[in-house]
Parts: sequence; structure tokens; C-alpha cells
Amino acid sequence: MKPQVNEASLSEVHESIDVSKSQKGWRRLLAYMGPAYLVSVGYMDPGNWATDLAGGAQFGYALIWVLLMSNLMALLLQGLSARLGIVRRRDLAQANRETYPRFVNFALYLLAEIAIAACDLAEVLGMAIGIQLLTGLPLIWGVVITVLDTFLLLYLQRLGMRKMEIFIICLVAIIGGSFLIEMVLAKPHLPDVLTGFIPSLPNSNALYIAIGIIGATVMPHNLYLHSALVQTRKIANKPAAIKQALRFNRIDSFIALNAAFFVNAAILILAASVFFTSGNTEVAELKEAHRLLSPLLGTKLAPALFAIALIAAGQSSTITGTLAGQIVMEGYLNLRINPWIRRLITRLLAITPAVLVILIFGEQKVDSLLVLSQVVLSLQLGFAIIPLIHFVSDKKTMGEFVIKWHTKLLAWLISAVLIFLNVKMVYNEVSELFSEQGNLVWKAVIIIAIIFFVILFVLMTVLPVIKKKERAEAVRIHKDAALLQHFTIPSVDCIAIALDFSNNDEKLIAHAISQGSKQTKYLLLHIVESAQARVLGEVSDDDETRKDKLHLSSYITQLEHLGFIVEGQLGYRDRTKEIVRIVTQGKANMLVMGAHHHSGFMDYLYGETVEKVRHQLKIPVLIVS
Repeated sequence: MKPQVNEASLSEVHESIDVSKSQKGWRRLLAYMGPAYLVSVGYMDPGNWATDLAGGAQFGYALIWVLLMSNLMALLLQGLSARLGIVRRRDLAQANRETYPRFVNFALYLLAEIAIAACDLAEVLGMAIGIQLLTGLPLIWGVVITVLDTFLLLYLQRLGMRKMEIFIICLVAIIGGSFLIEMVLAKPHLPDVLTGFIPSLPNSNALYIAIGIIGATVMPHNLYLHSALVQTRKIANKPAAIKQALRFNRIDSFIALNAAFFVNAAILILAASVFFTSGNTEVAELKEAHRLLSPLLGTKLAPALFAIALIAAGQSSTITGTLAGQIVMEGYLNLRINPWIRRLITRLLAITPAVLVILIFGEQKVDSLLVLSQVVLSLQLGFAIIPLIHFVSDKKTMGEFVIKWHTKLLAWLISAVLIFLNVKMVYNEVSELFSEQGNLVWKAVIIIAIIFFVILFVLMTVLPVIKKKERAEAVRIHKDAALLQHFTIPSVDCIAIALDFSNNDEKLIAHAISQGSKQTKYLLLHIVESAQARVLGEVSDDDETRKDKLHLSSYITQLEHLGFIVEGQLGYRDRTKEIVRIVTQGKANMLVMGAHHHSGFMDYLYGETVEKVRHQLKIPVLIVS
């Protein structure tokens, strides 16, 4: 574990794919394609399956519009995330660290880690359930087996970013192909499907599922991930190259995220056409859905494809979840740890609650845990979205690539909708808890948590605005450049030189002479600092005072032989006051002093002569190092 030396996001693969080479047509587009596919697997992970199945089984096609809205939100927000990475070459965590104070950053870091743990929890459970459905292995063993994918990730990282992207795209193709066949087998009624695009919420439970769908679709860790992954492409630092990168990344995001929308919609439509229409509205568990697919569709292929797609979804999203964890830790804490340790920590944080739930409550509570993990993700969204909007709206750092006013308005509108939905859900849940008797400890914890979230939210929202205003004020305090028409070059008649009778004196005298001419008078001064001199002042006649007088006289004689006009004077007692007195009485136009090269405690020990002297004089002071 060590602080980062190289602050490049995902430094081991940063700019590892050179897209600046002259390529044309599809080859140029393909060079940019890949980051959005790694992001898209987070939009079709097992957590989505649980919420999509629950939504389709309970409310039929009524919540398809939520998936569509989530996908449109994702397209905009992931586009903003990619823009931040391409233009500023910073991921979201790095940009936060550069903007917010430490305590805000640490709080945002903890929330991001909680979001990643919640996401990884869904991936662990999804993969374990998929393994159980396909092989019959007990669920708890499936959970433990998921630790092994740590080594798969390390192997893929060694192969390079392009190989990892190809692997993920293959998994996405398996998921998409499986559900395409499922849709053909289910034969949904198209007019009923189209009615699902009309916004409606049948009841409060539908709101809970809808927020879970949004949390499962627009995930905070994907915003961190996308802003880092686009930096794996090496692009020229030119406006034309940046515009091209932004355009091709929009295409990449459009294709990848719409593929994710197809998968999510297919799961919900499958649940609606198979379970809702047959009266099995309580189906919200992956295992129950798997069990019913074969008798309801009349083929064993459907449940097998369901299990295979579930494993592929869990495996693909666990890789991107680990990358997001690395980005968050390195970006916020400026700290790197070995990838396999980071992977194990992330995986253990997910496995622990999964194992506890299975051991304590049994396997029947696993799907409830899946839905809860997606709601937790949704609650973190505002804390990732708002900083992102601030950063891409900042003209100073984004330059000509700052987002337009209508994009900014739409982004803030999306943020407001998500925050409103989350606040409403929290209010509903908290109201039920507070209406019950007892639970005083939990009520106190919830109140403290709400206060903390509100304070953090306000600080996170307001601080970038305040900093922007401060920068604007700093710019406004400078007047327009004046015309240099009437300035006069002052003549230097007398230059005072503060000597310490060391090897530095020759350098001080040389610099002083370089500032004057043959007509300039040079006033050599030295402060006697013996104990007797401090008490008796000018009448002091100790050994140090005599030596200082001889030393000063020697300098004067040597300089006069060189043709310079020179005077000398010794000072006593307080060093600063004596230097200021001698310079003022000698009517010097400039003072040359040596720097003492000490600070902190040494200032108290030796004094802060330079600072004190220059503040008491109104003439130029040349400090010679």
C-alpha cells in the first residue's frame, strides 16, 4: 500500500490504446469502442434482474417506461462522465479530490465504497444463484466460489485493456443472445408491451420497485468508471482530436447502453408475459422465475439460458465493479494497493452480508437482499451526479467543451427527479418506522444519518459554486493593463549592504554593485551581536566588536581601491531596529540582504530578520540566496 506517484487514472492501462494514428471509417470508430461496453454490464447485472423480474411479475408491462427513462438518463449522465475524462483527463474521484475539502471527500469516498459494495453484493448473489440453478450446488458454496474470479480479473488485466474489453463484449453477447431466444419463446403481446411506455405508478410498492430499477440502471460507480475508462485511449491534445473522441464515445455509449436497455426490457417483458399474465404475480425471486420458465414456456432451454445469462451477467459486472473500486480508492485517497488485495477486499465486503443472510434467514431472503442493494445504489446517485454536473459546467476547466445551457438544464432536471424519488422513498420508509412504538435506538440512528446526509448534500452542492465565485472575484480585482507611458527609471544614489562577515559577503557585495554605478555610494553595515554589545551598545569594546570593526574597515579599503564610494557603520543591540535605523539615516535607495534559509522553530531561534526589515522599509529590498 502506498501513495500514488503517477496520478493517471488506472495508470497501468492509461493511454495504452493509441487512437491518434491515422485510421479511417469503421477502424477509427472501433478503436474508440469498448469503454461503454464495460460500463453497460453494470446496467444489466443480477441486481437489475431482481428489480426487473419483480416489476414485470407484479405490475406487468406498466414499468417499462421506467426502464426507458433510466436508459435516457444513463445516456446523458454517462456522456457527461466520458466528457470529463476526455477533456480534463481526470476521473470523477480525482476531480472531487481537487475540488472539495478533505472531510467532504472522505464522506463521498465512503458513500462510493458503499455503493460499490452494494453493487458487488448483487453480483455475488447473482453468480451464486446462476451456478446453483445450472449445477444444483448449494447457494452458500456458490457465494464462496465467486472469490475465485479475483484471479480471472488479474489475468485479464495482464492481457491488456483491449483483451478485457473483448471478453466483456463476448459476455454481453451471451446475455443478449440468451434473452433474444427467451423473447422468441415467450411471444409477448406487442400492443400490451407498448402500453408500458405510458408513465404510471400503480401503488407505493411500484415506487419502491421503480426506484430500485433506477438504482439498478443508473449506478453511481459507473460514473466513476466511465470517466476513467475513456482515458485508456491516447488522443492528441488538440480541439479537433478531443471533438472526435467525444463524438465516437457518444456512438459507443449509444450502442452499448441501448443493448443494456434491451436486456433489461427483455427481462421485464419476460416476467410480464410469463408470470403476470399467468397470475404468478408474487414471482420476484430468480430461482422461482427459473423454476417456472420450463413449465410455462414448455421447454427446458429457457431455464438453462436464464442461468447461463445470469452467470455471464454476474461475471462481467464483477470485473467492472473491481475497476470502479480501484478508481475510487486511488482517486479520493491518492492511494494504490495491489489489485488482488483490492479485489479480495471488495469481494469479502460483498460476501460477508450474503453469507450472513443465507446462514441467518435462509436462501429465501436472498432476492430481497438483491432489491435492497439496488435501492442503496439509488440513494448514492445524487452524491455522484451533482459533482459531475458541476465539473462539466465549469468554463474554466472545460474550456470550449463546457456543456451547453440546455444540456446543463436537462442534467439538473434529471438530478432533481432522482433526488425527489429517493427522498420520497426514504420518507415513506421512515414514516412507517416512526409510526411504530419502540425502536428508539434505530430512530436516533436514522435521524443522525439524515442530518449527516443533508449537511453533506448541501456542502457538496454549494462549495463548487462558491469556489467559482471566488475565482471570478479574483479575476475582477485586476484592472485592465495600463499603458506604460509615463514611468521613470529611478536613480540609485546609495545602496546599503547588510553583511554577516561570512563567505556570503562577497556575493552580497557583487549583487549590490550590479544594481548601481561608479557614482553610487555603498553603505556597508553589520550588527554586532556579542553579549557586551547588546548591553553597552556603541561603547562596547569587547573582542568581537574590535574584530567586526577591523573586518568592516578591510571591506571599505578594498572597495575604495577598486574605485567605489564606500561607507561603513556598525549597529548594536536589536538587529532589525538597527538595520532599519542605519538604512534610514544613510538615506539608502536600496537594501541588499542575505536569505537565512530557515523557518518554523529556527525562526524563533535566530529571528525573522528579512521579513521584519522589509516590512519596515519603503525602499526596494534585494534578497540574495
